[in-house]
Amino acid sequence: MTIATDKPVLFVDVDGVISLFGFAPGGDFPGAFHSVDGILHCIATDCGERLRRLEEHFELVWATGWEEKANEYLPLILELPFKELPSLTFGEQAVFGSAHWKLEAIEQYAGTRAAAWIDDNLDERCERWAAERDAPTLLVRTEPATGMSDEHVEQLLQWAEEHRRRA
Repeated sequence: MTIATDKPVLFVDVDGVISLFGFAPGGDFPGAFHSVDGILHCIATDCGERLRRLEEHFELVWATGWEEKANEYLPLILELPFKELPSLTFGEQAVFGSAHWKLEAIEQYAGTRAAAWIDDNLDERCERWAAERDAPTLLVRTEPATGMSDEHVEQLLQWAEEHRRRA
């Protein structure tokens, strides 16, 4: 269920946005490794700070195959000031290498609100959904080896400010 707020919603993927993969072996890692249900994840450095900045301007919602696991691990790992965020559930819809399987849950949660979505696997179906929405919509793509950057945060904050001025 959507939280009552005037803020636009920001759907946040985890793998490829916060949990990084595909980076070159050797040298410095782009984050620290943490065990999540026995699987090591490289959690991006400074991602907690980036989410804290975004939380001031967006309603953050986990939009990840991790589903409720995101709340079990990430607020603590990222040192977030909140213990949990709303989390979408997808059932058995996950399709590796794409994000369009998230659309039904995202559409239902967003409703008529302005929405942004940060993900490493946005595809043409996601783009078509964003273009056809009546509400302002922004898609932000990340690279799975680097995840969410300061540039992505600035893009999102600028978009949220433009939306606030128009509203």
